[in-house]
Amino acid sequence: MSHIHFTWATWDRLPLITPDIQQFIYAAIIAECQKLGCTVIAVGGIEDHVHLLTGFPTTLAVFEIIKQVKGSSSHLITHEIKPGDFFKWQGSYGAFTVSRDAIDIVAKYIRNLAVHHKEKSMIPHWELTHKSLDNLNRL
Repeated sequence: MSHIHFTWATWDRLPLITPDIQQFIYAAIIAECQKLGCTVIAVGGIEDHVHLLTGFPTTLAVFEIIKQVKGSSSHLITHEIKPGDFFKWQGSYGAFTVSRDAIDIVAKYIRNLAVHHKEKSMIPHWELTHKSLDNLNRL
């Protein structure tokens, strides 16, 4: 099993992940991962983005995991939890492979994400910031 750290944002980085739906989103992400045969190690985020650390079978493509996870969580919110309200994920995402010896470090970071953002102690290359997206667009 390989391990990957995903991060993705809401549409236009709008604060769409409100406290009343946050746990529903995380539950949908975990359920979809389990359905795909992935092992969720950590999931967390703030109002405008999510991080996910998961183990996944090497027979599963990274793009397929994120496609299913984003699609199922968005569908749940827009069709069951808050029908009629605007909720949408941004099209892009970040995906970082994680070595076995770094799993605990990444998981701890994700579990404490709200604190990292509040204290401005984020790890920049693990965040989808406007600056990192600008750098990607220049490639």
